[in-house]
Amino acid sequence: MLLTLSPKTLSSSSSSSFTVHKSQNPRCKSSNSARFKSSKWRYHPILVKSEVQIERDLEFEPGDTFFRHESATGRDLGVLSATLYKRSNGSLRVLDAMCGCGIRSLRYLVEADADFVMANDANDANRKVITDNLSRVERGNGDERRWVVTHLLANKVMIERYMVADFFDMIDIDSFGSDSSFLRDAFNTLRLGGLLYLTSTDGYSSGGHRPYNSLAAYGAFIRPMPFGNEIGLRMLIGGAVREAALLGYHVTPLFSYYSYHGPVFRVMLRVHRGKLHEDRNYGFVTHCNLCGHSHTLRWDELGLMGCPCSDTKASSSLVVSGPMWLGPLHDGSYVTEMLELAKEWGWVGEGTGMDLEKLLSIMIEESDPRLPPGYTKMDEMASRAKMNSPPLKKMMSALVKEGYAVSRSHIIPNALKTDCPMSNFVRIAQDNLKR
Repeated sequence: MLLTLSPKTLSSSSSSSFTVHKSQNPRCKSSNSARFKSSKWRYHPILVKSEVQIERDLEFEPGDTFFRHESATGRDLGVLSATLYKRSNGSLRVLDAMCGCGIRSLRYLVEADADFVMANDANDANRKVITDNLSRVERGNGDERRWVVTHLLANKVMIERYMVADFFDMIDIDSFGSDSSFLRDAFNTLRLGGLLYLTSTDGYSSGGHRPYNSLAAYGAFIRPMPFGNEIGLRMLIGGAVREAALLGYHVTPLFSYYSYHGPVFRVMLRVHRGKLHEDRNYGFVTHCNLCGHSHTLRWDELGLMGCPCSDTKASSSLVVSGPMWLGPLHDGSYVTEMLELAKEWGWVGEGTGMDLEKLLSIMIEESDPRLPPGYTKMDEMASRAKMNSPPLKKMMSALVKEGYAVSRSHIIPNALKTDCPMSNFVRIAQDNLKR
C-alpha cells in the first residue's frame, strides 16, 4: 500500500524493498541505469511508520536527521534552478553545505544531472544514512566521481575548497535561525555567475521582535510591520548584498520563497563581479501605523522621512526598518523559465502540481519592478474602509483600472501588492466595491 502525504510530492511506503517509480522527470534514471541503482532498506517491524520516504519518485531514508516534508517545494525550486544552470553552462558542481539526510544532494544528482555534488553535514553520525541515500547513484572514480560525503562545519568545508581553488557552480545552505556567518566563505567558494541558495528560519527577527539580532546577522534593524514575512526575505537578501559588496561582488535575486512552516525564508541569488553602486534597491522601508501607508527611503532621504497623514516629520506612528533589499523579489523571466521546465517535466498541468504552478505564477506577477516592498491584507483595508473584505480579483481589476500596478502575494493568500497608497486603496474600494 502507498500512503500519500501532503504535499503531493511526498509519500511513505510500507514496502520492504526499494522500488523505482515511474518518473515525473525525464532525467530520473531507471533501476537499470548504470548511474542510478536500487538498494534494499532494512525493515524494522517495531516502527509505527516506515523510514522510507518518496519525493518526486525518489526513495530515501531520513533516518534520525532533521527532515521536513513541507520543505519539498523549496527543494523543487532549487532543482529547477540547478537544471537551468546546467543547461546554460554545460556543467554543474554543487556544494550542499548542510545536507541533512542527503535528499537535496540526491535530487541534484538525479534530476538536475549534476556532474558532481559534495554532500556535507557536520554531524558524522549521519554518514551512513547519507551514503545509503546517495548510493542510489553510482559514485564513480577519479575525474568521473559523481559525489562525495564530508563532515565539516559549513564554514570550514567552504574555506578548504576555496584554499585549493575548488569552486562550485551552486552552493545550497539550508541553515537554521539567522546564522549568516558563512556568507563571506560562500561568496569566496562560488564560481562567478554561480548560484547561492540561502536560508533563514528566524521569524522573530523578520517580525521585528529581535531588532538587535537582525542588526548583528544582516545589518538591518527590523521593527514590527504588517508584512513581516516579506521583510524577512528582504532582510536576508539585504544581508547578502552588504556582504557581497565588501568582497567586490553584487548579487541578483532570481527568486525568493517564503513558507509558513518553520517559518522558512529561502532566496536564490546569482553572484557577479562588481561592487554595489549607488542603488535605490538597498535602503529602508517605512510604515505608518496610523494611516497604513508604506514607503521606501534611500540613505540620503533618512532626514526627510515622514508620513502624509502627519503634519510633523517626526511622527510617533511611523516605523522604519532597514537597510534591506528594496527591489523585486524575483526575476520574472527567470521564474518563467522555471515554470516552463516544471511543465516540461510534468510537475504541473493536467490537475497535478497545482500548488507549484500557482506559486511560480504568483512569483512572476510579484516580479513587476513597479511594486514596492510590502503587501496589504484585504481585511486591514476593509477595516479602514468600513466595508466587507472584497474579492481579490475584483479589487485587482479596480486598481488596474485606476492605473496602479498590482499582484497577488505568494506569502499570504488574502493580500495584494500594489503601488497604490493606502488612502487611494480605501477610496477605490469604497467607490467600486462597497456593498
